[in-house]
Amino acid sequence: MINLAFTDLTQSVASWRLWTLLGWLEVRQRYARSRLGPFWLTISMGVVIASIGMVYGTLFGQKMSDYLPFLACSLVMWNVFSQTVNEGSMAYINSSTYIRQTATPKLIFLLQVVWRNLIVLAHNFLIVIGLLAIFGVKSWATLPLFIPGLVIFILNGLWLAMIAGLLSARFRDLPQIISALMQVAFYVTPIMFRPESLTRFSFIVKFNPLAYLLDVVRQPLIGQVPTLTVWAVPVAMLLVGWPVALLMTGRYLKRIPYWV
Repeated sequence: MINLAFTDLTQSVASWRLWTLLGWLEVRQRYARSRLGPFWLTISMGVVIASIGMVYGTLFGQKMSDYLPFLACSLVMWNVFSQTVNEGSMAYINSSTYIRQTATPKLIFLLQVVWRNLIVLAHNFLIVIGLLAIFGVKSWATLPLFIPGLVIFILNGLWLAMIAGLLSARFRDLPQIISALMQVAFYVTPIMFRPESLTRFSFIVKFNPLAYLLDVVRQPLIGQVPTLTVWAVPVAMLLVGWPVALLMTGRYLKRIPYWV
């Protein structure tokens, strides 16, 4: 079963011209005939960061030069993760016409989702770069750690999207449940608040794997070196999640055209 899923994954990766083109065209179609195009994403994200930063930074008594870069990194990266999982749950359903009519590798449609959200990340990351330029980079030595952290971060989002897409194709109520769960996860994950802000209820962060997953990409950008635990938890998620995702995909891959 895993061999069947791995073969499909290999064929999907080899068809990179197809899913990169589909992902890019989808972004362009969303902003067709717009002068700013996808940069509306950057503007809207910038407004959200500025609004939340002023309100919550004041409520938490935070220094804006520290809080705004922290918040920007958190929201930009969380947006990529949550959208990958949410859109991944609809990947097979939205591509049902292609799946029923052509014999293409199925994981192409998940890679398309990831690529589309990486394009969004590239636009929104301009905000992070701008804030780091304004307030200064805390540590140039930690910045290279962002690259392996991003790879781990995206791969974790991908296996979650694989499982979500497969189950959602079978159970059509699941995308709404996943969206609600991601909303709950947003509030219990240190995105708008710092992890050390919770004292009495620190277990909420301590036992939240998404907090470590976010830290692996956020900490290098704000001048912190991720601890061994911060690296270990997302890697452990990969080692557990990918075999499960491949096993489920291999088992039910041939049923997807009948489900959608």
